[in-house]
Amino acid sequence: MIRAVESSPQVSAPVLAAYSYCETVTGQQARNFAYGIRLLPTSKRRAMSALYAFSRRVDDIGDGALDGEVKTARLEETRALLARVRAGEVEEDDTDPVAVALAHTARTFPIPLRGLDELIDGVLMDVRGETYETWDDLKAYCRCVAGAIGRLSLGVFGTEPGARGAERAPEYADTLGLALQLTNILRDVREDAEGGRTYLPADDLAKFGCSAGFDGPKPPEGSDFAGLVHFEVRRARALFAEGYRLLPLLDRRSGACVAAMAGIYRRLLDRIERDPEAVLRGRVSLPGREKAYVAVRGLSGLDARHVSRRTVRRHP
Repeated sequence: MIRAVESSPQVSAPVLAAYSYCETVTGQQARNFAYGIRLLPTSKRRAMSALYAFSRRVDDIGDGALDGEVKTARLEETRALLARVRAGEVEEDDTDPVAVALAHTARTFPIPLRGLDELIDGVLMDVRGETYETWDDLKAYCRCVAGAIGRLSLGVFGTEPGARGAERAPEYADTLGLALQLTNILRDVREDAEGGRTYLPADDLAKFGCSAGFDGPKPPEGSDFAGLVHFEVRRARALFAEGYRLLPLLDRRSGACVAAMAGIYRRLLDRIERDPEAVLRGRVSLPGREKAYVAVRGLSGLDARHVSRRTVRRHP
């Protein structure tokens, strides 16, 4: 069992201000993520915002316009800040609100901070311009940038006392992170190509005649782009199916948070599957009312109960 530790209601003014800053960053920069975490109790919502704000800083360095050497130096500076957090060296009056909030979160919840080191490792792979020959290669990258976030989040959520199979919760959280990241990769294939990045495995691209890349609103001449997208959608769906086994292991509100975030991405996947070329024409997204519906569905526990019934059938 992984038990989350609830924070004390007595939180100092500087720490509250730091959390407020992180929640503002999250609300402005991560609409899908924000829909999920608003279902959490205050202490967990703040902690998730701190994790997001730190992660966003790392991502922004990797996605910025600086040259590679400067990005690498900035990322290593961020790693040094993480080491200070890990060593308990960040005081409440520190001038960096993200560091203050993350330090408080690390004292309050059993989060595996090494996961943020893995995130930095993954972004360094982006800075180096690495490409991926096989799914196994891409999976290693996805585990750094998304699976690790799943495991960090589990440190905040904890698992329900006595939940059957709770020892596999980190594995499920990691797999759900992979599902979300692969959906992101499909959604952003045109945007990434314009930035000079290719994430889909080279052997998959070759199999479907897409090795020329995606530099416009139409697929490469003579390619089976729809076949490629449907192949990757099936892979993502299999990851979702496995990762969703995390839901029955969580308390109601943590499960609702995960179900909401994952549900939004699953619906994105449905849209991409129905119209594969949409990802080449622009950014595929869900309207706010649909996100709200997914959040209500998660809070109702429908997804968790569905997974529980399916698991019982598989393992009588």
